[in-house]
Amino acid sequence: MGPEGRVLIPAGIRRAAGMEPGADTVFPLLAEAAIPSVNWSEVLQKVTQRGRDARGVGNLLLTLGLEVVSFSADDAASAVALCRQGPSLSLGDRCCLALARRLGVPAMTGDKAWLTLRIGVDVRSNR
Repeated sequence: MGPEGRVLIPAGIRRAAGMEPGADTVFPLLAEAAIPSVNWSEVLQKVTQRGRDARGVGNLLLTLGLEVVSFSADDAASAVALCRQGPSLSLGDRCCLALARRLGVPAMTGDKAWLTLRIGVDVRSNR
């Protein structure tokens, strides 16, 4: 991940993989993007559930520059704290936000509700 780094949520990665509408807004972000390893598993699961080749799609996304970052015990603790600050956030959402917080990079989302969160993470829209 380069100097313009960002963390993408799984829905954004699925859009980039052509599994959901909006690939054109996310695809250019991949070269500077990261995703927590736990969320990467979720992406590959969704790819498989839709009858696509998870290994092939995963390799393509990695080749385009997406970085899968290990999710640590400290990240897990940060995700728990985010549960109190944003109780409507899913576990996957909190994992992405915790990684963005640790790396000091923006979290990119298509979910407009995230833009109102005051949780110490720079949240930006990718739509």
